[in-house]
Amino acid sequence: MPARKNESTPDAKPARRESSAPQRMTTTDREIVITRILNAPRERVWEAWTDPKHVMNWWGPNGFTTTIEKMDVRPGGVWKHVMHGPDGTDYPNSSVFKEVVKPERIVYFHGGGKPGGPGANFVATWTFEDLGDKTRVIMRGVFDTAADRDKVVKEYNAIEGGNQTLGRFADYLANMPASETVDRDFVITRSFSAPRELVYKAFTDPERMLHWWGPKGFSVVAAKMDLRLGGSYHYGMKGPDGNTLWGKFVYREIVAPERLVFVNSFSDEAGNITRHPMSPTWPLELLSTITFDEQPGGTLLTIRWALLPSATAEERQTFNIAHAGMQGGWTGTLDQLAEYLAKA
Repeated sequence: MPARKNESTPDAKPARRESSAPQRMTTTDREIVITRILNAPRERVWEAWTDPKHVMNWWGPNGFTTTIEKMDVRPGGVWKHVMHGPDGTDYPNSSVFKEVVKPERIVYFHGGGKPGGPGANFVATWTFEDLGDKTRVIMRGVFDTAADRDKVVKEYNAIEGGNQTLGRFADYLANMPASETVDRDFVITRSFSAPRELVYKAFTDPERMLHWWGPKGFSVVAAKMDLRLGGSYHYGMKGPDGNTLWGKFVYREIVAPERLVFVNSFSDEAGNITRHPMSPTWPLELLSTITFDEQPGGTLLTIRWALLPSATAEERQTFNIAHAGMQGGWTGTLDQLAEYLAKA
């Protein structure tokens, strides 16, 4: 990261002390490693790092501002932003996330620089260590060669830039309003040893969904799918108690075999939107995004549920505290999908 040139560069000797002050550690001649203990719990630190509405307030060295064009924090997701220096220089950056393990670790390939200047290309790894009401953040950048690392340190004052960025991060966390951390998307990922086209079909063929859709103990007893923009999937699931729950998707985006986006809701047998039969404050509608990414040996599936702007304060609260239960329900559903794909 670029830093203001009038700032001093910290001692380059390796060090690791339990202190809230920024430190630099170098384990190889191709790395820059900086740590800091932040006075905030890990979940809060993760929230402030992964939500662009927070990141724009602290990212970059002293005197910099950041404009975020896109930030899709998932494996394969793209992060594009421009850092604006205090002297008016713009530093365009484009990164691709390689690994996202909530709330422990983020790995991405960083590409950036400034027009006419050397590129700053490296693999960045951020780790978040739980220290109770505090979090140790370790920021590591690994370059292709020692010469590449030294060039970025010299041209962009990258070590001091990293220290200043973590300092701004600490300051922002100390003053971040609690209300800003309420709304959280629910995200779950799973790798399958099956080709992407087959996994996609499992979500877009009503005959295939009969074999796996729903939590464990439920079975689909009725289904009708109109797979088009504005179309819907209307289904009924019979539970262990013999009662039938009805649900509905309304499709907003269909990109075969890469992505599905739809509004998800409970419904009645006629397809009318209804409240959750066991939770009257559950959001009436949620936005669901499902992505299918190719990976060696199979497919990475990512499911994201997000609140819509129309959600009430009570609905938001209910959704945000329900993530643990959703994790369990979706885990059972994806286990059934894995069994179906293995047979298919």
